[in-house]
Amino acid sequence: MKKEIKDQEFLPLNDIKGGADKVDAYNPFSWYEKMRKESPVYYDENTGVWNVFLYEDVKRVLSEKETFSSHFSTNKGSIGKTLINQDPPKHTQVRSIVNRSFTPRVMKEWEPRIQAITEELIQRMDGKEKIDIYKDFAHPLPIIVISELLGVPSKYMDQFKQWSDILVSSPKSSNKEDMKEFLTTRETAERELEEFFQTIIADKRKNLSNDLISILIRAEETLKITEKELVPFCNLLLVAGNETTTNLLTNAVFSILESNGVYDELRNDLSLIPSMVEESLRYRSPAQVLRRKVIQDTEIGGQQLQKGETVIIWLGSANHDENKFQDASMFDIHRKPNPHIAFGHGIHFCLGAPLARMEANIAMTALIKKYSSLSFREGFILDPIESSAVYGLRSFPVQVKK
Repeated sequence: MKKEIKDQEFLPLNDIKGGADKVDAYNPFSWYEKMRKESPVYYDENTGVWNVFLYEDVKRVLSEKETFSSHFSTNKGSIGKTLINQDPPKHTQVRSIVNRSFTPRVMKEWEPRIQAITEELIQRMDGKEKIDIYKDFAHPLPIIVISELLGVPSKYMDQFKQWSDILVSSPKSSNKEDMKEFLTTRETAERELEEFFQTIIADKRKNLSNDLISILIRAEETLKITEKELVPFCNLLLVAGNETTTNLLTNAVFSILESNGVYDELRNDLSLIPSMVEESLRYRSPAQVLRRKVIQDTEIGGQQLQKGETVIIWLGSANHDENKFQDASMFDIHRKPNPHIAFGHGIHFCLGAPLARMEANIAMTALIKKYSSLSFREGFILDPIESSAVYGLRSFPVQVKK
């Protein structure tokens, strides 16, 4: 008999990996391979959820909105009340408005500003032989960009980061004390962020501009959205707009440095950077997992899933599926085609994908042009994010040469 889990919104990292304590937070790939071969659709008694590991199965779960829902009634948190936790028709209405801020034309208008921010960060690192890719570059760039896009002061950057880290974190464990501490910390962060955006929105109403918050305020009547819905959406954009791109950048640099000769190859041919970014998205996807709710009985991989059950879909595993990608375990910057699903698939395909790609291409081009070489520092120790929601590094010290 299946175990009933009342609240599956917050699962500790090891719990979400079926209690597989030896799974490395930054190198889960051998575990993914084992699961793809032995248990591609697996019901975990510990968490009470299904886990899906193969590319085609993951893509199907993402595609079939009639069978798999993004809406979880247990989601009481601010981000849970936004697009990522909505189904049509509300999702379609809100997304149609927000999409206007992420069109190719709008992204082109932002390109000079992103280049300017990138150059400023590069200049700050001038003269240093040792830098931290995360702290000096990958963290500040996306959060400054998303702050300006939203129309909020980037002087709150450190506070934004603190809130973001809390909102994407996982409990230390599933024991009562750790869960209580986690929920208390998260609720405090959500309340503070909510109060911050309430103030920003009130100021914007008096002086509307072309930023994303102003666009949403103008659309309130059309979309029939209330401020209670608008505030959580601002929270989502702030968190998603910096966490994903930060981790894309650190993961890209890490993947390059652990692959012999790739940095020199990129430096000699900067036109390879866009395909390198796509391969980084596949190889070390910034989001490794997504969650869906079964809304009608279905069969997948020979297993019967029942209405009301929860499904964890492993993007990180799907993007390493040997059935879809030749030499899937290799970091290949020449890989074409590269049909990864790092940004998801279907109606919930990442809204900010064009922005993340543009930031990554600009940032990586500037970084590689700046330094003749980058290398791991002597005694380098991995410092991975311990979270089931995001995948990346909390620090990344490197040695550089001009």
